[in-house]
Amino acid sequence: MNKLTLRKDLSAPGLFKIARESFESINDPVSRRSNLTLADCLMSGLAIFSLKYPSLLQFDRAQSETEVAHNLKSLYHIQQVPSDTYLRERLDEVSPELLRQAFKAIFSQFQRGKELEAYSYIDGHYLLSIDGTGFFSSSEVHCDNCCVKNHRDGRTTYYHQMLGAVLVHPEISAVISFPPEPILKQDGAKKNDCERNAAKRLLPALRREHPHLKLIVIEDALASNGPHIKQLQELDMRFILGVKPKGSVALFDWAAGATMQTHEKHDDSGSVHKFEWINDAPLNDTCDDVRVNFLKYWEIKPNGKQQHFSWVTDLPLTEATVYKIMRGGRARWKIENETFNTLKNQGYHFEHNFGHGYKHLSTTFAYLMMLAFLIDNVQSVSCQLFKKAQIKAISKVRFWEKFRHLFFGYLIDSWDDFYSVMAYGKQPTPLVADDTS
Repeated sequence: MNKLTLRKDLSAPGLFKIARESFESINDPVSRRSNLTLADCLMSGLAIFSLKYPSLLQFDRAQSETEVAHNLKSLYHIQQVPSDTYLRERLDEVSPELLRQAFKAIFSQFQRGKELEAYSYIDGHYLLSIDGTGFFSSSEVHCDNCCVKNHRDGRTTYYHQMLGAVLVHPEISAVISFPPEPILKQDGAKKNDCERNAAKRLLPALRREHPHLKLIVIEDALASNGPHIKQLQELDMRFILGVKPKGSVALFDWAAGATMQTHEKHDDSGSVHKFEWINDAPLNDTCDDVRVNFLKYWEIKPNGKQQHFSWVTDLPLTEATVYKIMRGGRARWKIENETFNTLKNQGYHFEHNFGHGYKHLSTTFAYLMMLAFLIDNVQSVSCQLFKKAQIKAISKVRFWEKFRHLFFGYLIDSWDDFYSVMAYGKQPTPLVADDTS
């Protein structure tokens, strides 16, 4: 059997090289007065999340060890590793917007390498799942950009949230992440207000960076409002948006008096899929000029258990399309299950406070974490050697345990050597020669 090799641009060495080059393009006047460059600081932050370090302190303590210092240089191209204090100080000054270029460059390479094609879903369109989540909360620690909640009992909570956006596919577990959008203090305190206002920045930025990308936006019921749908239309984005009876009373009442088309499908597992739909329905009383196609769906399991969902979309609903549109709408959950839950429970320590700073530090760390997550997922789709190493480890948890054990315990000169040891079970090169003096 031929040994698997790493792809030039869609495996760890190429992807981290792209990130490094993007970081080096950021103008940084401090680097001209310091031997420690901003690129080294940003790559160190990226390495923390790539290696799934639980804290900056552990990273600071480990980087002085011979094996770790060697591997950070050979694998992550970090020439000089900053202390945890200096790292926080430098990254606190970095606007997260400056990191968008790294996401775009990696996505472009993913697209150029023909890997994006697997995510094509309906008529060459890709499913873009959007949702908000929190990643920091404290009653004491805060910065200039913290959202603030004043409680009735006099307590104050400071917090950070972001609106995430990832490409998903019902049959692919890996999601492809775009830069998140920070939810700002002025966006409001209510979930629907703050996410809606953040979306007004996220979607135009995404369209500017990817002007020709054909997207179907999938979101929860908070997004089913006239202004948001009009924005999607202006940006040439299609949509599948959840709706609920309490939030869309006029739509459900209107549909109750209309003639709905129906369809029933039985699958191999014995489940029954029932559909009701109507095209060209008014969204609500206040936005009669916004017309949508309305789909209701029931899944009935062999044991009698039922689930019910409803969506509005601008995709034509027919007997031939409702099943695929339903699966696209349900794929929205991948931003919860395959993104936020993975970041919280699979070693990225999403909700841990790596450092808050006074300006941008908390959000900059969140961006670097999402960038590490993107690099991991691109490898899981594009790199056969990486995938073989994952299969060998059996589970993701075990994979990252072996990953960290190898990185911290042995001198590794290349990613090819690193993943070959993990994939084929070879014995790595011993740490350092014994001291015989």
